[in-house]
Amino acid sequence: MLKLAVFDFDSTLMDGETIDFFAEELGIGDEVASITEEAMSGRLDFFESLQQRVGLLKGLDYSVVEKISQNLPYMKGAKETIAELKSRGIKVVCFSGGFRTATTYAKDILGYDADFSNALHHKDGKLTGLVGGDMMFNFSKGDMLVRLQRILGVTEEETLVCGDGANDLSMFAHAGTRVAFCAREILQKEANIIINEKDLTKILEKI
Repeated sequence: MLKLAVFDFDSTLMDGETIDFFAEELGIGDEVASITEEAMSGRLDFFESLQQRVGLLKGLDYSVVEKISQNLPYMKGAKETIAELKSRGIKVVCFSGGFRTATTYAKDILGYDADFSNALHHKDGKLTGLVGGDMMFNFSKGDMLVRLQRILGVTEEETLVCGDGANDLSMFAHAGTRVAFCAREILQKEANIIINEKDLTKILEKI
């Protein structure tokens, strides 16, 4: 019986990549999106790609970051799926290599219990190009999942994880139910549930 469900945010609970929306404001959307794709496909180290992409955002107004973060398009079925899982007594958590401006704002809208992500450093109302937080490395999601399982007393068999990119691989290693959602091939290979339709309620039909 499942007790814990962990979802990625960008391109999983949210339809798109938060950092790509930021980059579009600076006219560097294509450049940042290409780095994101390389990282999500496993061809680029996640930590290095995150530093590189955030560095390109230096100078962006923090007010713009907040506005974009509060107007993101959530994935079809996200709210309904989380509500159903919680009705079954399952704790629902979001792990994101993205940013707290987006995940913390979305928490009360989508209904998950907690979020772990990164913080964009800003000074004098503008991004400095620096970033820090809980989800900076390829291993971060797996590391945090193991700690969360120990705190909650939850086993791997009682854990569901859901994501789309290479930085979700580390948490796939510690969960009995592994959902690849509209995912890159590198993640599909490690999944035991594959969903290729942008509708998170499809998960409920499989568990």
